Amino acid sequence: MDSRRDPIAAFVGDEHADRVLRDLESFCSLVRKWQPAQNLVSRETVGALWDRHILDSLQLHTLFGPTDLQCVDLGSGGGFPALPLAIAAKGSERRFLLVESNARKAAFLRAAARELGVAVRVASERAESLDSRETVGVDIVTARALAPLDRLFGWVAPFMSSNTRAILPKGREHVEELALADALWQYDVVMHQSSTDPEGVILEIANLHRKTR
Repeated sequence: MDSRRDPIAAFVGDEHADRVLRDLESFCSLVRKWQPAQNLVSRETVGALWDRHILDSLQLHTLFGPTDLQCVDLGSGGGFPALPLAIAAKGSERRFLLVESNARKAAFLRAAARELGVAVRVASERAESLDSRETVGVDIVTARALAPLDRLFGWVAPFMSSNTRAILPKGREHVEELALADALWQYDVVMHQSSTDPEGVILEIANLHRKTR
C-alpha cells in the first residue's frame, strides 16, 4: 500500500483517500511540469512537494464544516492550499474562488482546475480590486505564505461576516505576528497545532474588525 495514503485518509476520510491520492498525484505532475517556467513554489521545496506543500495544505480540510460551501483563497500562487482543498471537496457543493494577481500563475491555476475537474474559479487580480459582490456570502477565507498577519487581515477583512472564518496556516513566527496584529485588529482566534510542521499552527480567525482609534 502507498505510504502516502494514511495521512490523506486522516485528513479526508478513508472512503475518499484513494481518489484524493490519485488526483493529488496528477496535481503534483502539473506543478512539476509548469515549475521551470512559472516558479510556482520555491526551488528549495520542489523536492519536498508532497510533505511541504500537499499535506500542509490538505490538513486544512479538517477545519471545514459541511455548511462551508463558498470559499475564497487569497494569493493562490501555485495552488496551495486551494487546489488540494478543492480536490478533497470534489463531488460536493463546495466552491472555491482563487485570487491571484500574477497572470502567468493564474493561467496555471485555470489549466490545473480544468484538468483536475475541480469546482474552482480564478480571478486574475488583486484582492482589493475584486468586485464587491465577490466578498458577500463567503464562508471560509484561506491564505498561505502571503503576508504577515497585520497586513493579511486588511485583505481578509472585506470577506468577513459574522459567519465567516479565516483559516490561516502560519509558521514559528506566528506569536510575533499576532502581537503586531493585536495593535490594529480585534478578532477571535483558535490556534490549532500543524500536523506537518512542529513549529507551525493553523489560525482560525472569526469576528475580525479593524480597531478604531
